[in-house]
Amino acid sequence: MVTSYIYPFGGSAPKPTIDPSKEIVGGKGLGLQVMSKIGVPVPPGFTLTTTLCPIYSKKNDLPLEVWKGVRDNVRRVEIDMEKEFGSSDNPLLFSCRSGAAMSMPGMMDTVLNIGLNDQTVHGLAKATGNERFAWDSYRRLLDMFGEVVLGINHDEFEKRFDKVKEVANAKNDLDLEVEELKILCDEYKQVYAEQGKEFPMDPYEQLQACVKAVFGSWMTPRAVKYREINNIKNLIGTATNIQAMVFGNMGSDSGTGVAFSRNPSTGENVMYGEFLINAQGEDVVAGIRTPQPISQMKELLPDAYAKFLENVEKLEVYFRDMQDVEFTVERGKLWMLQCRSGKRTGVAAIKIAIDLVHENKCSQSEALLKVEPRHVEQLLHPAFSPDALKSDAYTKGVFAKGLPASPGAAVGMLVFSPKQAEEEKAKGNSVILVREVTSPEDVGGMWSAAGVLTARGGMTSHAAVVSRGWGKPCVCGCSDIVVSEEDQTVTVKETNEVFKAGNVISINGATGEVIRGAIKVDAPSIQGGLDVLLGWADQEEGVMKVLANADSGPDATQAANNGAVGIGLCRTEHMFFNPERLPVVRRWIFQKESPDDIDHIKQFQRSDFKDLFVVMNGNPVTIRLLDPPLHEFLPRPEAVHEEMAEELGFGRDTSQMLACIESMHEENPMLGLRGCRLGIVKPEFTQMQVEAIMTAAADFMEESPNTANVHPRIMIPLVGSINEYKNQALLIKREAERIKAERKLDIPYEIGTMIEVPRAAIVSDKIASLVDEEDGKPLCTFFSYGTNDLTQMTMGISRDDSNGFIPSYLKMGILEDDPFQRIDEEGVGFMVKHSAKLGKSTNRNLSLSVCGEHGGDPQSIAFFDSVGLNYVSCSPYRVPVARLAAGQIRVKRRMEAAERSFTHPHGVAEKAKDFGMAVVHKIEEIIHQ
Repeated sequence: MVTSYIYPFGGSAPKPTIDPSKEIVGGKGLGLQVMSKIGVPVPPGFTLTTTLCPIYSKKNDLPLEVWKGVRDNVRRVEIDMEKEFGSSDNPLLFSCRSGAAMSMPGMMDTVLNIGLNDQTVHGLAKATGNERFAWDSYRRLLDMFGEVVLGINHDEFEKRFDKVKEVANAKNDLDLEVEELKILCDEYKQVYAEQGKEFPMDPYEQLQACVKAVFGSWMTPRAVKYREINNIKNLIGTATNIQAMVFGNMGSDSGTGVAFSRNPSTGENVMYGEFLINAQGEDVVAGIRTPQPISQMKELLPDAYAKFLENVEKLEVYFRDMQDVEFTVERGKLWMLQCRSGKRTGVAAIKIAIDLVHENKCSQSEALLKVEPRHVEQLLHPAFSPDALKSDAYTKGVFAKGLPASPGAAVGMLVFSPKQAEEEKAKGNSVILVREVTSPEDVGGMWSAAGVLTARGGMTSHAAVVSRGWGKPCVCGCSDIVVSEEDQTVTVKETNEVFKAGNVISINGATGEVIRGAIKVDAPSIQGGLDVLLGWADQEEGVMKVLANADSGPDATQAANNGAVGIGLCRTEHMFFNPERLPVVRRWIFQKESPDDIDHIKQFQRSDFKDLFVVMNGNPVTIRLLDPPLHEFLPRPEAVHEEMAEELGFGRDTSQMLACIESMHEENPMLGLRGCRLGIVKPEFTQMQVEAIMTAAADFMEESPNTANVHPRIMIPLVGSINEYKNQALLIKREAERIKAERKLDIPYEIGTMIEVPRAAIVSDKIASLVDEEDGKPLCTFFSYGTNDLTQMTMGISRDDSNGFIPSYLKMGILEDDPFQRIDEEGVGFMVKHSAKLGKSTNRNLSLSVCGEHGGDPQSIAFFDSVGLNYVSCSPYRVPVARLAAGQIRVKRRMEAAERSFTHPHGVAEKAKDFGMAVVHKIEEIIHQ
């Protein structure tokens, strides 16, 4: 029976005409509903919705009505399977699995074989005619229930397992006979007794405890950490899927496996996965036994394999995406246990998206949504160069080889615990996390590490799946080494060579090779598939343009290579940090400059500006006039010496120079003499920079009269009042027009301002409406929001000192995001939105953009798109991510508009969330009653 909190699937359950919301049934629950609908065989069961998760978190229990619904649905499954839950003749067993709306592999809990006890184990043996299988299933339940539900350390069970295997002279679990498995079950019960715990013999008590454990696993430290790392927010909770057990451990005609419809590392359109004969699902992912490639299933179970390929193709066509599936073959019959969109590397994501378009399985716009911003970031990470791969250091340095679980190059010091990895990362050190096998508790360390190396585990092990999802290089199942986490050593079996904590190694996630020492890595570049995909993003209707923050010719070249269509911010003060230029600037600050110094500054700026115009020919170049807090240029008192004093015009009198530095001290230099204030106090400096900009443009136009197409935009910084802006804008215009007349060239240019002071945002309509009284033309043609300083001034937080408390704020939930990384929509975002509206109200042609760090953050880009900005500007290396995000948000806006026009006025996603919370409130009412 379908209720607001229980959704049945498989067997006699009604097939959905409309797919339920993933927000409500979770990703796994949605997959089970779809498989039931399209005729893919799934063991029958039911989903307890995500809306019950917050109820359980509050009450540590579920309402009686829910438990009654569970019993009703168990009876339906009993009829479908022709078995009885708790029967001592032909028992029905269940699995209990988590499943949130977003995939969190291995982070939450699963229990299998629920319903076995000292009586039903005999019934299972009798019903199947396989006593060994029955006792093997029972020992698995005792192990999983003890660990997941009662919190018993898994190592306690492993010690008893190893002890029984040693006595039986067994290499692995398959070598244990029935009597030995019975002994193992008794040993496991002894673990319970030693821990002061009791294994419940009542099947319904087992099921109820497992449901509670799965809902409770939503808030385990590992799950919380995973959500923090992956920025997973605003989910209701996890669903719980209760499903009839089918068994892969019933003999040579049974098995279990995990597979991807395409290679998740490369994107190649070939089935990729592993399976085990005579095993249950956790055997594959836990690395307990070495699995076989999925292709070998064709030889061992040919009929089941053919049906498997047919089912996977059906799912890929339906979901229009690469699928990650789990399956079990029970005595030759194939059952599909789950499906979901598969985690993939950046390389694979790009190839899969493009291939799906070429195969007519999805549109270009849909393909954009299959690639995450982090996938693009992965492609911009370093890799071993072809020369490095051929070097002696590499070829002779390989000391071990494992499975190539996640591609990429990583170099770092060996660490042997997640805590060590996190501590060393905090110190700025690159590390390789080495483990015998990883577990979900290791996610913090895995995230902190540059790469991961494990001695055990296959291509679908926890380490492999999580590393691929994050784009971290990973080598798994490296049986050439022995890892001692206690001694913190890696020993090479063949040579007995020992590597200790702190030793530096390199790993190649594409080949599985492990190399001693540090191998040189190169930065990758955009090419091939990524270029095609980003081209599709650029073509989306109404998409925001992406420009770059660049201060030099090389920066501009990198930006152009990454697809930037102009420079949105050139910070002129960054041109002064060159060691040859810094003394000139310091003499100017100290007012000790020679007559040639200002001209010297003008000439090197002129040269730099010309480089930018040449690289960005045909695209706008936005140049912010000098905006340095002066303390950035002054030498530290302890660094002053006689030679420096002489160079800067003080003779060799260091005391005079120190006194001058002291006299220029500002209590708050970020709010001191900088920005437009500097140009107002020293107008000659504004004139000098404008002359450098305009003469650089003129030089390029004269040198390349047929091809030069310059478009300088001169930006006035730190404006807070109308009069400040007008003072500088008129000065700029007069100087620019003078250069145009002198050079007899029609150099197009614009004047605008960076909105970074809250007062400027409040009076934006007045700034935008300013005109030159001499010719009646607008004085302001663009606003660019400097969200770094706007955040600092609006929130009253120093970005240089915020590390002292923002991490605590994030942990305590006082802040949801670091406001310097993601725009504070409610506060700073309001200032941007308000300013944009005011500016457009008096100047409809006003161009709007953002040039702070937020310009490269996908979530912030979505906000800027909603405000109606024309473009974002970010660092050159973030340009590809910004291009993808800008295209994706236009696709999403179009899809949302279509959904609103055909469904609920608030849209499907909002409707699902509204429905979910309504169910939560309804259940709370039931509890109170």
